[in-house]
Amino acid sequence: MAKEFIVPNQIFTGPEALEASAPSLAKMGKKALIVTDEVMRKLGNCAKVEQVLSASGVAYTVYDGVNGEPTDRMVDKGLDIYQAEGCDFLVALGGGSPMDTMKAIGVLAGGGGFISDYMGKVIDVPMPPMAAIPTTAGTGSEATQFTIITDTKRDIKMLLKGSVVMPDLAIIDPQFTMTAPPSVTSSTGLDALCHAVEAYTSRKAQALSDTFALSAVKRIFHSLPQAFADGSPEARIEMSVAALEAGVAFNNASVTLIHGMSRPIGALFHIPHGLSNAMLLPVCLRYALPGAYDRFAQLGRAIGVAQAEEDDPSAAEHFLQAVESLVKELKTPTLAKYGVDKGTFFAAIDKMAHDAMESGSPQNTLRSVTEFVVKELYAELW
Repeated sequence: MAKEFIVPNQIFTGPEALEASAPSLAKMGKKALIVTDEVMRKLGNCAKVEQVLSASGVAYTVYDGVNGEPTDRMVDKGLDIYQAEGCDFLVALGGGSPMDTMKAIGVLAGGGGFISDYMGKVIDVPMPPMAAIPTTAGTGSEATQFTIITDTKRDIKMLLKGSVVMPDLAIIDPQFTMTAPPSVTSSTGLDALCHAVEAYTSRKAQALSDTFALSAVKRIFHSLPQAFADGSPEARIEMSVAALEAGVAFNNASVTLIHGMSRPIGALFHIPHGLSNAMLLPVCLRYALPGAYDRFAQLGRAIGVAQAEEDDPSAAEHFLQAVESLVKELKTPTLAKYGVDKGTFFAAIDKMAHDAMESGSPQNTLRSVTEFVVKELYAELW
């Protein structure tokens, strides 16, 4: 059966990728809306993008209001600025939040209405050109046809998708990841690991997505501990590539149980997406393992924790143990240590389980998942 494989039209990677992309940025339009956050302005990262645009004769205005997980309100505000300033293309600078916000602004700029109108539909509207510049090595949003926006009226994270949502240009310049603190390096790096592992063990996996997923998993296990421990530039460069690979993988194979359960936690308890994924990794993979021993075994052999002659269940178990060790090494907090109230969490389990299943992601897992199973797994986080 034929499979579609979607990637950005153009990708620049490596040191000085931003400067190398200048001619491509100049062709995208006359005036850009740079979608970012206040931290990127304070660190001087936004100024670097502004300088490249100015040198190319491109006008711009900055929207730095994406200070947290993206919401419909942030999208509406960004759209107002985009239209009032007469912008004709978009540039996102930041982690997943600015990139997701940029995509949603583009959807409304081309299709109108409210972003919640697009939930449950395949988005197919005329989009303005979009460039994505990640500043963390994790979300992979620069290479996906998805955007995740919180509907503040219903307290749910909406997973919105459509091939038109894919950025036209992805600029993977590791200079922007060098300032990430260890906690961000950890959570975003484990987010990338989730993307790669879920893509590889998804019902929608395909040969090309497998290639990118395997490469990402190997790169992450090799480089993430060092990037976390001492911020090694070499390790950060490797992680920026791994995050891109993982993004390409899950864009074409989708995600599974972890992401399905993670979004409701983020929506209700305002835990950053990568961190809630990291909290869920061991519990969700432990459940998924019996449905895909062969796939998890291949991951174990790929990272060198399982031998070629081992049977699949044993090799798969060794991979899970390696994941559990990595989560601990990167000092991932539990829900309790993060400050979530146990009673409040358990009171929300029914809603979270319903919302997780409604997203469709858990159903991609190679082991049958029901709403009852999801409730049990949420309880296991305590």
